[in-house]
Amino acid sequence: MTLSMRERELFLAEPHIGALSVIERPDRAPLTVPIWYHYTPGGELWIRTGPDSRKARAIRSAGRFSLMVQRTEPTVRYVSVEGPVTRTESDSRELSWEMTARYLPQDKVADFVEYDRTHLGEHIAIYMRPEHWVSADMGSF
Repeated sequence: MTLSMRERELFLAEPHIGALSVIERPDRAPLTVPIWYHYTPGGELWIRTGPDSRKARAIRSAGRFSLMVQRTEPTVRYVSVEGPVTRTESDSRELSWEMTARYLPQDKVADFVEYDRTHLGEHIAIYMRPEHWVSADMGSF
């Protein structure tokens, strides 16, 4: 069954690992990679990545991307969104903290943010406005 707008927004706001897809070249299937993301119902979805990463270059070129999240328990459910990039911003310690706190236990956040800021290189935040939605909850099959 298709999810209501409220159900799909709330599901997307949960901390799932996303599968980001973006057209990289016209002669290839989309580049698809796992990624942490952040979404607040009614707002923009955003990701963090290196400014010269393969996905960042592809997103800049395409001007849009899609993201799919899913679960299998307690029911099989997924939400996929696609839309245009609305802005790109320089990363900050606050954005790193906000994203990390979404995925890691509270006692691990500070150490990961420090590692991120000192070992993983420069990042940018890419924002997307969800424009097209596909969703379903297939019950407890």
